[in-house]
Amino acid sequence: MAKLFAVTRSRGPAWNDSLALEQQADWHAHAVFMNNLHKEGFVLLGGPLEDTPVVLLIVSANDESEIRSFFAADCWTENNLLVITAIHRWTLRLGSLP
Repeated sequence: MAKLFAVTRSRGPAWNDSLALEQQADWHAHAVFMNNLHKEGFVLLGGPLEDTPVVLLIVSANDESEIRSFFAADCWTENNLLVITAIHRWTLRLGSLP
């Protein structure tokens, strides 16, 4: 049974600080990949934390290895633009997810 996790990814060594998010290498492929993860119900919520190099994702997965496996297929992981910095089990106590 899938559980909820809070995952943070941060800019990796290949990130170019002089470029906007949408100007980074392989932006389109990364966006398509992430949109597909959302459509499949793996990524429930996600986006960058303002004024930080960190992206917060709420995912539905069986375990940490499944999460790492899914994100390993992202071109931004393969090309060191984003790296996973933390994975935590998350218990939703207020509100609801779609």
